[in-house]
Amino acid sequence: MKRLAPLVCPLICLVVAACTAPPAKQAEAPPAQPPLAREAARIVPQQRFTSVDYLIVDKSERLMVAYAGGQPVKAWRGLQLGDAPEGHKQFEGDERTPEGRYVIEGRNPGSAYHLSLKISYPNADDRAFAAQYGRSPGGQIFLHGQPNSLPFGRVPGDWTDGCIAFSNAEIEELWRIVPDGTVIEIRP
Repeated sequence: MKRLAPLVCPLICLVVAACTAPPAKQAEAPPAQPPLAREAARIVPQQRFTSVDYLIVDKSERLMVAYAGGQPVKAWRGLQLGDAPEGHKQFEGDERTPEGRYVIEGRNPGSAYHLSLKISYPNADDRAFAAQYGRSPGGQIFLHGQPNSLPFGRVPGDWTDGCIAFSNAEIEELWRIVPDGTVIEIRP
């Protein structure tokens, strides 16, 4: 025991000092980014791709990220939604943008909104829900550009009847890189 005494005293002093010393200042963590914004931040600008195979829309972030081979390759911000942007589309005329997993099922080069890509809303669940209330789930939901009658720019704010609107240049790009059958996941 006498042999341990010279070791025990300095050890106890170190433990007491460590407990009473002010904590080391830690680096402040950056504010948490929403998950899809984090994905968009991973995009490598010079990454080459000719088409995408998955789209994720986050309505609350007004952001869409396109994926090719599981990697985020392109993001579009400032999406314009239905006049009632919160909540899942349930009925015809509710002016909500649907939420869920759908596919791009066609395209309309003669759209009244520059160009448009049709979303497969309503699916079987959407139709069954509306049928419970004796109502139509609506339909004709698209990714599209601005109204053809608009001479330039963008209509301000949310203005669609449930579609997702882009600038005309953005929808032209989507027209080129989004093939029919592409999965589109629309999140709240």
